[in-house]
Amino acid sequence: MARKSRILLQLLLYLGLAGLSAHAEETFPLPEELQPDVDFWVSIFTRYGTDEGVLHDNRNLAVVYERIDMPAGISRKERNRRVKKRRNALVGVLLSLADGKRDNLSAEAARVLALWPADVSNETLRAATTRIRFQLGLADRFRDGLQRSGQWRDFIESEFAALGVPLELAALPHVESSYNPDARSHVGASGIWQFTRSTGRRFMRVDHVIDERNDPFAATRGAGRLLAYNYSITGNWPMAITAYNHGLAGVRRAMRIHGDTEYVDIFRNYNGRTFGFASRNFYLAFLAAMEVDQNPERYFPGVVRDSPTAYAQLKLPDYVPVADLASALGVSVRQIAKHNPAVQPTVWEGSKHLPRGYELRLPEGMLAESPDTLLAAVPRDTWQAEQLPDLFHTVSRGDTLSEIAERYDTRVSTLVALNGLGSRHRIRAGQKLRLPAAGPAPEVIAMASTVPQQPEPELVEPEVVVEEVPQVEEQEPAALAGDMVAAVASTVQTALLSDPSDYTVADDNTIEVQPLETLGHYADWLGLKTQRLRDINGFAFRTPVEVGQRIKLEFRGVDAKAFENLRVAYHRNQQDSFFRKHIITGVREHTIRRGESVWILSLREYDVPIWLFRQYNPELDLHRITPGVTVRFPILAATELR
Repeated sequence: MARKSRILLQLLLYLGLAGLSAHAEETFPLPEELQPDVDFWVSIFTRYGTDEGVLHDNRNLAVVYERIDMPAGISRKERNRRVKKRRNALVGVLLSLADGKRDNLSAEAARVLALWPADVSNETLRAATTRIRFQLGLADRFRDGLQRSGQWRDFIESEFAALGVPLELAALPHVESSYNPDARSHVGASGIWQFTRSTGRRFMRVDHVIDERNDPFAATRGAGRLLAYNYSITGNWPMAITAYNHGLAGVRRAMRIHGDTEYVDIFRNYNGRTFGFASRNFYLAFLAAMEVDQNPERYFPGVVRDSPTAYAQLKLPDYVPVADLASALGVSVRQIAKHNPAVQPTVWEGSKHLPRGYELRLPEGMLAESPDTLLAAVPRDTWQAEQLPDLFHTVSRGDTLSEIAERYDTRVSTLVALNGLGSRHRIRAGQKLRLPAAGPAPEVIAMASTVPQQPEPELVEPEVVVEEVPQVEEQEPAALAGDMVAAVASTVQTALLSDPSDYTVADDNTIEVQPLETLGHYADWLGLKTQRLRDINGFAFRTPVEVGQRIKLEFRGVDAKAFENLRVAYHRNQQDSFFRKHIITGVREHTIRRGESVWILSLREYDVPIWLFRQYNPELDLHRITPGVTVRFPILAATELR
């Protein structure tokens, strides 16, 4: 009987695992044509370490030309030199083969030719000369990430289960950051889930006091909400995952061109402006990471995941200096910092208090008594009714002066005057800007009095205004540097990854009107008279444009790309301003009843701006909504600004 029970248990376990496998295959499909790409990433994650890499074809990942040593101690210049030398040699071989030479080949030429199918054409080989890419190995980082992941996996899976997000997506941080909470990318993404500031602000607090992108727990909630949102727009997980990297607008465009589930066609043939190597490979790299994550013993024998820390949480009833709180709790400031990575340097430096309502996290074994008892014992005069005023702001990569001014509730002209800036368009990363609460610096008092107070323009300057030192590097320089984020996940990202709206100009020079836009905006961005746009489109005077309408533009002194940049900068400014005061905490559905208007529902009942409502219902024609249609409203909560 016992033997039969064991056999039955083994059978049930087998069937359960088979069911899980079938579920994964259905949820995360892998077309046969894309299997070599996944195999490539499995090898990068498990076979090659960060002291080596491979030269490969960037379109046909089955073609791996050779391995190159990249010892950790060598300079970036030497890394680039090694890659360039071997790339040039391979180009010479491929050009020779592309000329039709197939007989009396050298050993090297025969080896390279054998990597390609037997019927490879001369045209394919010639095209391959421009597609040789270097990819650094990541096996040691992946192994470390597997070990680190144990600290948060239980929490991730519980959060994802509550949101209806597939638990397999817990493998995504392997691609994004190797589960490293300290990961930072060259495009400003941060934490294990690699949120940019614009995207992060939608779902969590991101400011100069608290940056929840760096807290694996808070960022996991945000990632779950973002992934669920992406899926609600795309309808399938391959595209929802791709949108996590590339953005919803670009993914929707690819789906319109090639088909919603034509994954091979999209990853092989979609030629979106920013749909580069990273975006084409993001879903495939995720599938590889999922394979390794679910079979760690097969690829990294002996690896053991870290155990999660049992934390106590102390919700702060008011503002408090961190040093005073540490003393009252009997712990060090360093210990508080270690377990609360969302807290920004402004707090540790003493220029800001820990904010009211913040949930401080400390290991249970570190506390002598319960959180409530400890907080009650903190001396009353330790708590502060107000936050410390902001005196200075240190410019981060990607900051604009307009954004900084709005963050601190001041004006651009005031910042220019207080800091003696020669131009409102030139600030640099690391620069410390004086804020109104600090008063003018002595050397700029006289200058401040002479700066004319001009009215603030309606439009902000383009996003990239922080001066950077230009670097000339080989293709995929970040991969050479061994940056996991940049090597696999990063690409030239749009400023609005979570906005599914199409801000591009079509080939016929038409655009789709989006919320918050007017003919006046288009005229400003084009450098035209508003009347000229009315004439082109046959609009009567004062005729407003309607959301969803297509109108024709005329390009004279401004090209389509410049127009798109100004358009995106405008919307980013509007959305960033909104999400500095609100975060999205969930979604509710509403079935339209007779007599209801989505405009009134959005603005009065649900308190959601129309532009955000439309982002959650991008296929909806706002002017043709019938009773019985179900729409989605994001649930918003106010954020603590100070």
